[in-house]
Amino acid sequence: MTTPAYGSVAWFEIATDDPDRARRFYGELFGWQITGDEQADEAGMDYRLITTGHGGAPVGGILGVGSTNSGHAVFSIAVRDVAAVCASVERLGGTVVLQHAASGDGPANAYLRDPAGNLFGVFSPPTLA
Repeated sequence: MTTPAYGSVAWFEIATDDPDRARRFYGELFGWQITGDEQADEAGMDYRLITTGHGGAPVGGILGVGSTNSGHAVFSIAVRDVAAVCASVERLGGTVVLQHAASGDGPANAYLRDPAGNLFGVFSPPTLA
């Protein structure tokens, strides 16, 4: 797996209350391979990894959100320091929606909103942290 460059769009996520339907739709539409994520399963999350038709490492995921959240798609950017980016977002007029430190369940990451309210994510890939 190649390490994404800092500042590059390096992951995307599709959140839905019907992940099986999303798997069928995107799998057939784009030829994506979509498989379960064992680590997420162990943590009690419904998360599936997306590998494009070109093979290689996963580049995105489908998150089952149940009926508690609305469906959405979000892109995530690889960054060196999630906490520093969160501070910059707030300084520039955006908001931090959710921030997680790195753990055994995954890398440091955050969901943010720009000043116009658009949702996006940032994360520190373990190989870059």
